[in-house]
Amino acid sequence: MTNTASLHALALVAARAASAKKGTDTVVLDVGPVLAITDAFVITSGSNPRLVRTIADEIEQQVKDAGGSAPLRTEGLDDARWVLLDYGEFVVHIFLDEAREYYDLDRLWSDAPVLARDDASGELAAAALA
Repeated sequence: MTNTASLHALALVAARAASAKKGTDTVVLDVGPVLAITDAFVITSGSNPRLVRTIADEIEQQVKDAGGSAPLRTEGLDDARWVLLDYGEFVVHIFLDEAREYYDLDRLWSDAPVLARDDASGELAAAALA
């Protein structure tokens, strides 16, 4: 895995890209201590499949522009209910609102430290990063 600061920086780039394209309830979770396959989850939602695809495209572009690589794997673009962008060190989950509610990853990973979250105004606020 890469160093923690650069990992968190790229995960935050992805989260900010999602928020910039109207992703809602965006959160970055530090799952590394409890999940061996990745270090962070970025979770966000879109109100329709077209918006979910737009968010995915923007994340890919912004991560690349920030010096990151393309995702190792992308899943779910066909129906855009739940798109997964796997960057190895972090994984982005982009849900349709109703799919996010159904799968409830936020509850499943509620013990993971929050690195960043949308604030009341919809802006991404970063927590203190180690």
